[in-house]
Amino acid sequence: MQVTKENVVKKSLRGPQEEFMSMRYFGCVVTLALAGAIVATAQEAKTQVKHEAAPLTSPASGKEMFVSYCASCHGKDAKGDGPAATSLKSLPADLTGLAKRNGGKYPSDKVTSILRGQTNLVPHGDQEMPVWGPVFWRMSGGHEELVQQRIANLNRYIESLQAK
Repeated sequence: MQVTKENVVKKSLRGPQEEFMSMRYFGCVVTLALAGAIVATAQEAKTQVKHEAAPLTSPASGKEMFVSYCASCHGKDAKGDGPAATSLKSLPADLTGLAKRNGGKYPSDKVTSILRGQTNLVPHGDQEMPVWGPVFWRMSGGHEELVQQRIANLNRYIESLQAK
């Protein structure tokens, strides 16, 4: 392009306007890039699980114990979709299908063994699921009959949630 007085005048008149548009375009691109980065970071963020003492519940209420001790991971409907589920290495089991996965019979002895911590759960890796036997033992002041009552009532409640 040949430099003439007319071209210089046109360029100097459009220069600030073009520069403003260029800066505006650049600002939009930067804003979109930052928004994308924020969204990606938010999607990767996991729920933080607080490890705190289990609240004291009635040993007579399987439902109350389930809501207090199990629902954060297994979900209120026991389908494995509790609010803390995504923070675990493996998703919690859908407890409503235990009988179905066991030939139609609820595996009461196996569930008791899991709750007591006597069964090694492969999906839990480093035992992310609390072993409730010792927790119930501390809650009951070392009274084995209360530990058994808690486990039996929690087990019965889980059995009542089985899909038909």
